[in-house]
Amino acid sequence: MAETIETDVCVVGGGPAGLVLGLLLGRQGVPVTVLEKHADFLRDFRGDTVHPSTLDLMDVVGLGPAIAALPAGRRVRQLAVTFDDRTIPIVDFSRLSGRHPYLLFLPQWDFLDLLASEAANYPSFQLRRSTPATDVIRDRGGRVCGVLADGPGGQVRVGARLTVACDGR
Repeated sequence: MAETIETDVCVVGGGPAGLVLGLLLGRQGVPVTVLEKHADFLRDFRGDTVHPSTLDLMDVVGLGPAIAALPAGRRVRQLAVTFDDRTIPIVDFSRLSGRHPYLLFLPQWDFLDLLASEAANYPSFQLRRSTPATDVIRDRGGRVCGVLADGPGGQVRVGARLTVACDGR
């Protein structure tokens, strides 16, 4: 028998977009379940840059100081390409206005762990790891009303008023 979860919002994908959405909804007391197909965030390839606009958003969310305190972060104000005979600057973030005139190189798993830890402070937030979505659930009128997923203990049926796909590029 499938496990059944009822929530207001089901977010499929525990990447930056899915976890930020889950965090913001959880802060507002909205019941939200985020499904992440992997057991952890340690992937071979994930984006390892946090852009100035994202850093501004993290300030608004209140996580700016926590991100700045992560030990693996490295601020880069300029990017250049070096050839045999010369180096050509291609981007100069220091010319940007705002609080973050730089690109932050940060392992994405550190960023995601921070988001998940912060979201876990809110009782209406739930992160289900090792639970890939496998299909959408539709009502008789064809409206999406949740997803089916494979959880560690078997099939999971997540019924939701709103389902958001944040599961990949």
